[in-house]
Amino acid sequence: MAASWVTRRLFCSAVAETAAPVKTGRWERLKNSRAGVWFRSMCSDYKEACREVAVGAWERPVRASVYAALLGGVWACFETRPDDASFDEALLERSNRLGLLSAWIRSSASDGHVQTLVKLRNEGRLRHLSLGPLSLVYRADHDPEASLYEARCSDLSPPWRELPGRVLDVGFAGRWWVLDSKMKDYDVNEDEFKHLPEHMQAAAAPGAKEVERNESLHKDSWLPLEMKEEEEEVNAAAGKQDGVVEQEPMKSLEEEQTPAQAEA
Repeated sequence: MAASWVTRRLFCSAVAETAAPVKTGRWERLKNSRAGVWFRSMCSDYKEACREVAVGAWERPVRASVYAALLGGVWACFETRPDDASFDEALLERSNRLGLLSAWIRSSASDGHVQTLVKLRNEGRLRHLSLGPLSLVYRADHDPEASLYEARCSDLSPPWRELPGRVLDVGFAGRWWVLDSKMKDYDVNEDEFKHLPEHMQAAAAPGAKEVERNESLHKDSWLPLEMKEEEEEVNAAAGKQDGVVEQEPMKSLEEEQTPAQAEA
């Protein structure tokens, strides 16, 4: 009887230990949760992708270099993309540069483009749009703070298909290309040369010899003047005059003595 009771007791304790829940830590519970399993699978996928990229770059170095150069170029375009503040700065700098020139000297194309942009900026009608590596500046119909019905109604706003016709400048690689192209030869007034023949309206670029000759002449213009030849001529003329002056008294004495000798 005692033996059966001991056996039953041992059996019940073994069953109780088997049915008791196993205590796990917080990290183990988080690791085995749904979010932990998803995170581990994602890390495993990224690890496998990085390993494949490394193996592919080792097997095809040329292709890997081209891809790396493309990615680096795109990243550089993102970093050097100009913003609206840089456009305002460039516009004001070009406007001040044109303001230093007379109206008879500045280019009409450059001045007209800059004045149009300045007018739109003062009216609050310039808009800036970022397109990844590119930046666009386009013209709007109204100021954003205007309270007119046409400016507030979304149904009357211009459609996106009209955006290419409203674009005024394109920013790429740290430059505003349209503004820079319009400012080319801004200090040359093309209207002054319209009456000239076509072959005289455009001047050819000077060659290397002409540039060297002009530079040498410019350097020589800063040197002090040398008056050696003129000084020699002046000294020679002065010497001749002194010789004439010295010989004239002798001739006069001879002339005075000649009549006396004749009477003797």
